[in-house]
Amino acid sequence: MHKTPEFPDLLRLIDERSTAFRAAVAAAPGLDVPVPTCPGWTLFDLAQHIGQGRRKWAAIVAAGPADAPPDRSTWDDPAPRERAALLAWLAESVEQQLGALREAGPERGCWSWWGSSQSPRTAVAVARHQVQEVAVHTYDAQLAIGAAQPLPVEVALDGVEEFQVTCCATTAPWPHEPAVVDYHATEGGSWRLRLSGAGARVAPLAPGEDPDAADVSARGAASDLVLFFYGRTGLESLKGEGDLRIFDRLIAWEPEV
Repeated sequence: MHKTPEFPDLLRLIDERSTAFRAAVAAAPGLDVPVPTCPGWTLFDLAQHIGQGRRKWAAIVAAGPADAPPDRSTWDDPAPRERAALLAWLAESVEQQLGALREAGPERGCWSWWGSSQSPRTAVAVARHQVQEVAVHTYDAQLAIGAAQPLPVEVALDGVEEFQVTCCATTAPWPHEPAVVDYHATEGGSWRLRLSGAGARVAPLAPGEDPDAADVSARGAASDLVLFFYGRTGLESLKGEGDLRIFDRLIAWEPEV
C-alpha cells in the first residue's frame, strides 16, 4: 500500500525536481521556446512562474496561520532574463522555500487555497503539493525542449493520492448523479473517489473492496495518471473502463468552496 513520504523526503523531492527543472532551462536552445502544455507561455514565462511560486509559498509558510496569503510585495521578485542569472535566481527561490519549510516544521499551520479538501492547512501539506507542482512543471519544461521524461515513480505514486485529496476532495455538492471513480497505478496502489451531494471524498481502495463497484476507472502508470489529472495528457494514455463521461464531468467541474 502507498505510504506518504515523510517531511524530509518531501523537501528532498522538491530539491531534486527543482534541480531537474533548472537542467531543462540550461539545456534549452533559448528562453523563448514555447511550452506546449502551457499555451501562450515561453520557457522564460514558466521559469518566472516557478521562481515566484517558490518565493510566494516561502512567504506563506513563514507567515504561519492566516486568513489570506501575504501581500504580493513581500515575495514578487521579477526574474532576470539573462540565463545564468535566471538559473541562480531559480536556485535562490527554491532555497527560500526549503528554508521556510525547515524553519516551520511539518505541523505548523499556514494559509492555503484548499479550504474544504482533505489536505490540512499545514507546512507538510504545502510541501507535499509543492513536490507535484514542481514535478509537473519540470515535465512541461522538458517537453518544451524535446526531452520529456515520466515523473519519477516516488513522486508520481504520491501524486495520484495528493491530487485527489487536495484538488478533488471538497464538501461542495457534486451536481450530477452520485458516482464512484477508481484509479489504479500499475506500480501498486488504488484509490476510490466518491462523488455525491455531500461532496467528493477519496480513500485508498481497501484490500478486498470490490473494484467492480466503481462506475468508471482508469488504470496506468502513476506518472500517466498524474499527467492526466493535470491536463498534460488525455485519457488515451490510460486504460479507462465504465462510464467515461464521468471523467469529462470531473474535468469540467468547478465547485464553489
